[in-house]
Amino acid sequence: MPLTKPFIIIIVGPTAIGKTALGVRLAKKIEGEIISCDSMQVYKGVNILSQAPGVKETKNTRYHLIKFLNPQSEFSAAQFAGRAEHLIKDILKRKKIPIVLGGTGLYVRALVDGLFPSPEADQNFRKKMYGLAARYGNEYLYKKLQKVDPQSARLIHKNDIRRVIRALEIYNSTGKTMTELKKSTKGIAGSYKVKIFGLTAPRDLIYSNINDRVDDMINAGALKEVKNIYKKKLSKTANAVIGLRELSGFLKGEYGLNAAKELMKMNTRRFAKRQLTWHRPDKRIKWFDVSKISQGRIISAIAKGVS
Repeated sequence: MPLTKPFIIIIVGPTAIGKTALGVRLAKKIEGEIISCDSMQVYKGVNILSQAPGVKETKNTRYHLIKFLNPQSEFSAAQFAGRAEHLIKDILKRKKIPIVLGGTGLYVRALVDGLFPSPEADQNFRKKMYGLAARYGNEYLYKKLQKVDPQSARLIHKNDIRRVIRALEIYNSTGKTMTELKKSTKGIAGSYKVKIFGLTAPRDLIYSNINDRVDDMINAGALKEVKNIYKKKLSKTANAVIGLRELSGFLKGEYGLNAAKELMKMNTRRFAKRQLTWHRPDKRIKWFDVSKISQGRIISAIAKGVS
């Protein structure tokens, strides 16, 4: 590794915020190549549902880790991190700047900070913790986490009860905190200058973009896409793509198309909220509000930050 660490750009944010369009423009400006960090865009046959970049986006920009895997195959954060690290090295050899682009928070964490070995789920412990949360509120468990692992507590929102309980569960099972376990793991953060940027907007605008996107997906042929794959035995990962279950319900006659579209919109809005909740505690992220700052200005600011 050279004395001066190379820059790696990571761009995160909720679905329908404009990450792909911005990433493509940025790649052209700084001679970069894009690595998709999206757990759904890896699959073939769900291009519309996953909103994988098409010919327009990839014609003059090298775009990696999209549309290469059969939907019968599983894909994990560890697999992503391994492939992405290899691609980063190759991109740097070509004197280009790697731009990691996407909304799968666990994949970003696996790449940047590494994945630590964690114990199997303890269902009895989880049941007990959820019971305490129901009785005393989320704040009660969050204060427990603050006492045993304050560093992890700073990275987890108090209302993200699933992650709070998981952090407590790890400590209960191993006697070690997540912070302690993470110290034994290694991502790319120590080898490169990792710059993380986030795109956000007022919730009403994000939700409006999502509603419009779902309508566009239906008009673009999402229903035909689902017809081609919904009866196949899909992997657990691929089966999670939003739109598959909702449109499958319509095809099975369980409800009408309008109901299927509303379910897609609702579940996508919930997904966007989870994405923001995941990334918000990470103090390394520099956020840009796309409702206040133009795409051009955001690109210029990012480019200046890695020049």
